[in-house]
Amino acid sequence: MKTALVCGAGGFIGGHLVKRLKREGFWVRGVDLKAHEYAETEADDFVVGDLRDQYFTRSVIDRRFDEVYQLAADMGGAGYIFTGENDADIMHNSATINLNVLDALHKRNVKNVFYSSSACMYPAYNQEDPDNPNCAEDSAYPAAPDSEYGWEKLFSERLYLTYGRNYGMKNRVARYHNIFGPEGTWTGGKEKAPAAMCRKIAQAKSGDTIDMWGDGLQTRSFLFVDECLEGTTRLMRSDFTGPVNIGSEEMVTINQLVDVVADIAGKTIHKNHIPGPVGVRGRNSDNRLIEEKLGWSPSQTLRAGLERTYAWVEQQVMRNAA
Repeated sequence: MKTALVCGAGGFIGGHLVKRLKREGFWVRGVDLKAHEYAETEADDFVVGDLRDQYFTRSVIDRRFDEVYQLAADMGGAGYIFTGENDADIMHNSATINLNVLDALHKRNVKNVFYSSSACMYPAYNQEDPDNPNCAEDSAYPAAPDSEYGWEKLFSERLYLTYGRNYGMKNRVARYHNIFGPEGTWTGGKEKAPAAMCRKIAQAKSGDTIDMWGDGLQTRSFLFVDECLEGTTRLMRSDFTGPVNIGSEEMVTINQLVDVVADIAGKTIHKNHIPGPVGVRGRNSDNRLIEEKLGWSPSQTLRAGLERTYAWVEQQVMRNAA
């Protein structure tokens, strides 16, 4: 039986990844600082501990694994990343995790490692036009991410790639673009835009007004988690190192995102634009490289993913209100 290690298995994407690997017949060890908040883990072995601790990291990487997925990071939505108040924690925590995990994997002679970077590492100067952002993989330099979160992701990309070059590890790097879906953070300050809008609309009555940061004209693309996992496992098992975008090319304004969720909910929703952290003006996945190298790119519509996500978030809202 093949074995896999998922670091960050208590998180949104990590929890879904564990389920997928189990369906594929893997024995899976999951590791995280906490248990999954919204679902029982399907990992064969789930270890709660701190990957910032070098000794703990070595204790869970105690054997060779066929596949390792490193998703563990200090992260969240715009309300966490862009205020500036959490920058030191974000950089220190995530960099320490990656340094510890890579060192332990190298010493165990583990070869097949996937690292989840982020589109936040792309230069802010290429994302000022909301209608024409440039997020092609080769546009990463000269580097100028819009957040310290993005700078740490860029550093860690290079860290994984250097371990690959120097130690013969088969490391794979993907840049995720706004992954969303059920069983993710939907309240508390670390949630991302799709979950936040689903929550606000689920809590509202038809005709109500919801608050939105910025003018709503900033653009993004959002990728449903199942498509993210398909791209992730394809990259891991390919001969392509990356970095490569894993995201949707269906770009929408945040106003349009709200309109789609409101339509799914069957509610008339008015928007109140207020000051708040919004990040770059425009961002969209460029999928030319992944199509060339893997012969695949995501195809599911945003609405299809939002229908499933809204149904789940609405259920959480109702449960909390009961």
